[in-house]
Amino acid sequence: MPAAELESRIQNLLPELERVYTDIHAHPELSMQETRTARIAADRLRAAGYEVTDGVGQTGVVGLMRNGEGPTVMLRADMDALPVREQTGLPYASTQTATDSTGKTVPVMHACGHDMHVTWLIGAATLLADTRDAWKGTLMLVFQPAEETGTGAQAMVDAGLLTRFPKPDVVLGQHVMVGPAGSVGSRVGVITSAADSLQIRMFGRGAHGSMPQASVDPVVMAAATVLRLQTIVSREIAPADAAVVTVGSLQAGDKENVIPDEAVIKLNVRTFNEDVRTRVLAAITRIANAEAAASGAPRPPEITPLGRYSLVSNEPDATQRVIGVFRKHFGSDRVRESKPTSASEDFGVFGAAWQTPSVFWFVGGTDPEKYGEAKQAGRIREIPTNHHPGFAPVLHPTLETGIATMVVASQAWLAT
Repeated sequence: MPAAELESRIQNLLPELERVYTDIHAHPELSMQETRTARIAADRLRAAGYEVTDGVGQTGVVGLMRNGEGPTVMLRADMDALPVREQTGLPYASTQTATDSTGKTVPVMHACGHDMHVTWLIGAATLLADTRDAWKGTLMLVFQPAEETGTGAQAMVDAGLLTRFPKPDVVLGQHVMVGPAGSVGSRVGVITSAADSLQIRMFGRGAHGSMPQASVDPVVMAAATVLRLQTIVSREIAPADAAVVTVGSLQAGDKENVIPDEAVIKLNVRTFNEDVRTRVLAAITRIANAEAAASGAPRPPEITPLGRYSLVSNEPDATQRVIGVFRKHFGSDRVRESKPTSASEDFGVFGAAWQTPSVFWFVGGTDPEKYGEAKQAGRIREIPTNHHPGFAPVLHPTLETGIATMVVASQAWLAT
């Protein structure tokens, strides 16, 4: 499809897609609770002529359009939101709350842009259905739950995705990120990191705060462990490698004059190759056990995995094809080579499960003028990132760009 025709068709869809986006943004849903969002996606696909299967992996939706002989292309969007209280000030900001998996009432916000992802895929689905005389093959559109917990892609696989639907020749996905709106970035090879989340439960002996000699203080033990964990990256990982070790939670006790019996550390690890991952995880175990022993702990710590994301790695030939059509459509000035990011994704589950090539890319969502000003002032880090309460992609040209990338990339396989 010529670039001018594609852009014209996208412009015609924008008013309705803006309504879809703002509605989904105002009504976010937590992981595995995306029933309303899934219903919107399923209804839009049915209206466009797709065969729709819902409830795949609990709330996942799969749409198929068989349009003659040709390759099968899978396009994926994730649907879930986060337990974050929105602070964007947008007129369509979320005021929703929900009950999380622990039974706690939490605020909910689309702080990672999955509302944009859903809208992009609805737009691409509509446009490709309207122009089916211009391509041949099979489109498989996947609206995935629970990316934020790293369980949604696998839940869809476990629910029979590989046996109930055709095997794709390529799996395509994208994510909105901080960057000039209208820009696109990808790379051959690793594009998002592996992630491991762990809990370390450290055991002490409680006592009155005035009698520390009677205790084995788990607060001091945990604090020493947190500090020592910071040396893994700085002293055990080669400068040419990369890793992140972040302690996001340290909880111990309830009262200032009571030394508690235990402390709980929760931490997250990001790595870009398996050897580094193995070394980092082994170092965490060694340090936690050594600090407990040094403190005279009555028992070794319990280290429990909380979740894992695998690396997302773009297949070289498919990635070069996608980047090539992006440059042809958008121009080289809007298409950049990304660096591997320490963000993580479960998108890679699909390609690995099917053993088929996959390509993942980023679409900028920051107002270009504000991004340019921040870059000039050396203040890019102050732009609210994904998962921040102030994260809010600008509608234009973010909407247009994300729809175009999906259509252009899919037509690299489907075009007749």
